[in-house]
Amino acid sequence: QVQLVESGGGLVQPGGSLRLSCTTSQSIFDIYLMGWFRQAPGKEREVVAAKTWSGSSTVYADSVKGRFTISRDSAKNTVYLKMNSLKPEETAVYYCAARTVVGGSPPRAPSSYDYWGQGTQVTVSS
Repeated sequence: QVQLVESGGGLVQPGGSLRLSCTTSQSIFDIYLMGWFRQAPGKEREVVAAKTWSGSSTVYADSVKGRFTISRDSAKNTVYLKMNSLKPEETAVYYCAARTVVGGSPPRAPSSYDYWGQGTQVTVSS
């Protein structure tokens, strides 16, 4: 059983930055890739960014390209999401997810991920 623990959420003003962290209890050798999703009230969960542990493949939602960066620290079993120029409409619960099935580019569908963190709230407001 893979456990994922997110941290780093909070309140930030429009245009501000935050860095989310997600640490996994499982060895990275058991995980093929990790991703960040978000879900706003009344909306479906959507992919923000995802990356293979090898670093060979990365995907971003079109809306965050150029502003968000996903990265990983294999020594710490941790994946990060650096978010810049945040917008009020990006207020949501942000989730970390892991996929153990090997192969292919990071999928965008939440159903393709095997394990999920508890989520961390990000609120963008003045």
